[in-house]
Amino acid sequence: MARCDQGYLCRVCGEEVELITDSELYLRYVIGEVDPETLHLSSECHLRCAPALAQFISDERFVPPVEVAGPFSKRELDPTFVRQRSELLNRGYARLWSIQQERRKPLTVIEYPLPEFSNKWR
Repeated sequence: MARCDQGYLCRVCGEEVELITDSELYLRYVIGEVDPETLHLSSECHLRCAPALAQFISDERFVPPVEVAGPFSKRELDPTFVRQRSELLNRGYARLWSIQQERRKPLTVIEYPLPEFSNKWR
């Protein structure tokens, strides 16, 4: 299969990241951590293959939740940081679902980020 036919391959497991709701890259993009100019150059990863990030997602569609042991566990981090990070990542994850479900008028990639990040790169 040609590289262009494979889609985005996970840098951790090597499997295709088929859905935007499984994408660590697009989650980081919608929360303002990835510049749209570098989006196409950035490596992809399944959310579950990035447990340090995925542990902050608590959404009924993200089952089972990801647990991290050791110093990077959210249980070991500052509670204020954990609350803020969880809120942002849960909003971002919900945004990925709304992007995936948009059928009437598909969004352009530049419209993906959460409102507070939509003008960050302009």
